[in-house]
Amino acid sequence: MVYICNARITYFCMNIQETVDFHLRSTLFATRRMYNLLAAENGITQGIGYVLINVGKEGVPATKIAPMMGMGTSSLSRLLKTMEDDGLIFRESNEEDRRVVKIFLTPRGVELRSRVRKVVVEFNKKLSEKIDPADMEAFVRVNETIRKQVCNDLMLINGDNCNEE
Repeated sequence: MVYICNARITYFCMNIQETVDFHLRSTLFATRRMYNLLAAENGITQGIGYVLINVGKEGVPATKIAPMMGMGTSSLSRLLKTMEDDGLIFRESNEEDRRVVKIFLTPRGVELRSRVRKVVVEFNKKLSEKIDPADMEAFVRVNETIRKQVCNDLMLINGDNCNEE
């Protein structure tokens, strides 16, 4: 067994499988694997699917996508270029401010978003049948607490505010 120990204030030792990190990471990787396999059936990646779901009829500023996905701007640029080359999105500059570029879905992107959304809704429906609503509310509260702590720690480490507005 692997243990993580901290001897600063009090001696604290726990099995690695008891850490929040272990549960978050293992669930994230399992979910990501499932979504990547399902996305591959539609000829896309999970990342492309996530962009498709987050671009509405009114479009979305390109600068808002990277924070939503937790990715850097260069990775996002490559992803958007791939999506543009595949005919899933198009970019439109703001007439008043040419620096502002919005991302919109093409008809093909809209059709694919519909399929992707259906997969996400079905998975969440399965979960809602297995998880009590009170447990789900607690899960959301716990995740929000974890996210806030991560954002606080990031702020201390490098000044990153997790792009909170």
